[in-house]
Amino acid sequence: MKRRATGFRTAAIASAALSLTLALTGCTSLNTTAPSAVRAEAAAGAEAAGFGTVDCRRAKCIALTFDAGPSEHSARLLDILRDKQVPATFFLLGKRHIEKYPELVKRMAAEGHEVASHTWDHKILTGLDEDEIREELERPNEAIERLTGRRPTLMRPPQGRTDDTVHEICRDLGLSEVLWTVTAKDYTTNDSALIEKRVLEQAGRDGIILLHDIYDGTVPAVPGIIDALKERGYVFVTVPQLLAPGKAEPGKVYR
Repeated sequence: MKRRATGFRTAAIASAALSLTLALTGCTSLNTTAPSAVRAEAAAGAEAAGFGTVDCRRAKCIALTFDAGPSEHSARLLDILRDKQVPATFFLLGKRHIEKYPELVKRMAAEGHEVASHTWDHKILTGLDEDEIREELERPNEAIERLTGRRPTLMRPPQGRTDDTVHEICRDLGLSEVLWTVTAKDYTTNDSALIEKRVLEQAGRDGIILLHDIYDGTVPAVPGIIDALKERGYVFVTVPQLLAPGKAEPGKVYR
């Protein structure tokens, strides 16, 4: 039964990624805002919110993000991030994840990572009515706030599928939407070396890297990704730090 559930989850996320690939290659009119644009719009002389003294107006910054956790692999991932002094942004699922691993959610927040939402049950928001969209967004927010004391301000829509209705509801709930610029397609392979290679080939300044800490091959790839990008001069930050001294605005989409 566990094997069947795992196969279904893999197929679902593979389908999600395929759909987003189409969305990000010109088959949509979705408007997104780049981190550099957010920084440029910030008031002159504003102080950068940082992990330590990072200022992405000057440093070559990049953000690691992880979707669909927490999972049985997340504790090891947090160990790696702690040892290498790298902050990340976690877009968490509610059902079967936040519910199952509440202590890991608390640890993510306590260790300085950004804790965000990937909805409650990974439903495609553009196929839901307004009440259903609100429920998918409010339930993980409430659960995360109970565990960490802080309500999420960022969310990542399943499959990256969003529209004006989703934007409006996110605006009401104080949420900004975050997509990505780098994907390892780690749902297609457990080959950690391949996952690392795919990330390094796509990485660039202000990049937002999408990984999933639910797959067996992903977390083992993380140390190599971090070491190689540090050698290239990159500084790892959370998504809010990538935008600083600007801030994400509720209802807008960032990539």
